[in-house]
Amino acid sequence: MHTMPDAATPPSLLIERGASLRTFNTFGLPALAKTLVKVQSEADVKKVVNHPELGRAPKFILGGGSNLVLTQDVNLCVIKVEIKGIRLLETRDDAHIVEVGAGESWHETVRWCLDQGLPGLENMALIPGTVGASPVQNIGAYGVELKDRFESLDAVDMVTGRTVTLDGDACGFGYRDSIFKRHLSGKSVITRVRLRLPRPWVPVLGYLELERKMTETGIAQPEARQIFDWICEVRRAKLPDPAVIGNAGSFFKNPVVTPEQCRDIIGRDPEIVHYPLDDGSFKLAAGWMIDACGWKGKSIGRAGVYERQALVLVNRGGASGAEVVTLARAIQESVYGRFGIRLEPEPVVV
Repeated sequence: MHTMPDAATPPSLLIERGASLRTFNTFGLPALAKTLVKVQSEADVKKVVNHPELGRAPKFILGGGSNLVLTQDVNLCVIKVEIKGIRLLETRDDAHIVEVGAGESWHETVRWCLDQGLPGLENMALIPGTVGASPVQNIGAYGVELKDRFESLDAVDMVTGRTVTLDGDACGFGYRDSIFKRHLSGKSVITRVRLRLPRPWVPVLGYLELERKMTETGIAQPEARQIFDWICEVRRAKLPDPAVIGNAGSFFKNPVVTPEQCRDIIGRDPEIVHYPLDDGSFKLAAGWMIDACGWKGKSIGRAGVYERQALVLVNRGGASGAEVVTLARAIQESVYGRFGIRLEPEPVVV
């Protein structure tokens, strides 16, 4: 790999060729990028668009790499988003609006907001990845999704170089989904995200693990900081630290089924963990189904299922992306065979 400012490169835009992406994906999978450009401002993104070589090349947008399975080298221009900055933009009667650079850590943003007395994100503590990636995936945990706390975002159109501002409707949020996973995939770079933290703050507590913590501690009306601490404890107890064991967090989406499908599965497996949703459908716990099929702790090659949480696939050391995909497919087949449910992976497989 070599780094070179090209003769035609605008100042401050460093292009790396044949760059390793192993340290830029939390699974720690080996892959090279044809070209890698780190952008630290909206102006940098526009320089890429206007660059004589890079401007026309297809793009791959990379945040924290926590939702990524690399099975091969990336023969594209990889844009690594490192735009920083976080501030309270305004306080309205009904909400605080916080503006965050796309390259900021999501978890550190949650912590920063609490430190400033701005609650509302605590249920999404310890979700890995960057703030810029949060709308792409519509991240969520413990009853709160990004869309519930979203005001707007700025993104640079990779064809025109223009900055566009999108609200929640324009982002087309769905369950772990958005317009950025569909027809805007690779076509725009999110630079800033504005979060809407409702006033007055109301805790979201309807999850079994949180109810258990309330019972254990005798704290019936926890403050936001207490919820943050509890969720960090719960997640650390069942999810591996990517710095220690390579992983991409929850590997499969929790499937959503009709009431009829749910009744049918409960009839066969009365123990199945399920949650009613507002629209009458039910969310099933994918991790429970994978565990029920006997996968917890098993491996294929150097890719394995985490011992403490069957929803997490891990790199046991030196795994390839192909091994991770082979393991994921084997799990999908056995869950389909037993429950008639096709599990859908959360990470992007490249």
